[in-house]
Amino acid sequence: MTIGLAHAELIAVLSAVTREEPRVMTIRSGDALPSGPFELGHRSLQAGLREWVRDQTGHPLGYLEQLYTFADRDRTQENAGGRTISISYLGLVREQAAPGAGKPEWHGWYEYFPWEDHRKGRPDVLSAITGRLQDWADAEPTHREHRRRRIDFTFGLQDAAWNEDFTLQRYELMYEAGLVIEAGCASGRSLGRQMFADHRRILATAIARLRAKIKYRPVVFELMPEKFTLLQLQRTVEALAGLTLHKPNFRRLIDQQELIEETGEMTTETGGRPAKLFRYRHAVLEERALSGSKLPLSRN
Repeated sequence: MTIGLAHAELIAVLSAVTREEPRVMTIRSGDALPSGPFELGHRSLQAGLREWVRDQTGHPLGYLEQLYTFADRDRTQENAGGRTISISYLGLVREQAAPGAGKPEWHGWYEYFPWEDHRKGRPDVLSAITGRLQDWADAEPTHREHRRRRIDFTFGLQDAAWNEDFTLQRYELMYEAGLVIEAGCASGRSLGRQMFADHRRILATAIARLRAKIKYRPVVFELMPEKFTLLQLQRTVEALAGLTLHKPNFRRLIDQQELIEETGEMTTETGGRPAKLFRYRHAVLEERALSGSKLPLSRN
């Protein structure tokens, strides 16, 4: 639908965690997120989005929430002379094969943002990023101190701690400094896999939202199988946060919040001693969705 020169688009960030890796559904062989125009025949925004996702990916949708509306100028060159307004949604699913027409593929979050995964320690690529950001800061003497403070705060340098929730701020700072191909950086010097238009920015927004949300809403259960071990639950949260968690604190807090219950079954698939299988308690999950729940992320 076009109103004046504004073109309304619906765009989906479908996330899953598979084999302890956070993943996103893409089209165009990994270069874009599922999207399509909002048309007069669509009953609602969400109904229109579900139609486009079904047509392009063939993947079923479960949990869905509106993410953000992107309306900056020059977001894409495909609507020359006009403006594309993207209404984005975050979906949480369990990965399945996608037979849709848009060349759908699942890709890891950290292909696009390799500096965001700290589960094995601080990534080596961060040294290259912060070094180039410091050069960018020094190139403008009048803005040097302000830029340096932004770099330190956003990337956890000097006395600042790494904050996993700053995914979007880090990407936008790199964009401003011209370190990604979407900002005109030469392909050989660009960091992370590029995406069409500002789809990587939209993905960064979704990652930041989900990382923040798992601390106060039990949405992580949307990504879990019906039955799971405590270790599987912890590894899923770690994958999303890009951090390792303190195991005793994690399990103590899960117990205190009474989010899950034992199934009475065991599994030997962990490779060690048989582990108890759990499931989430639907009644408690509904209550916690209103009051909030926290998960113990460790920044060590």
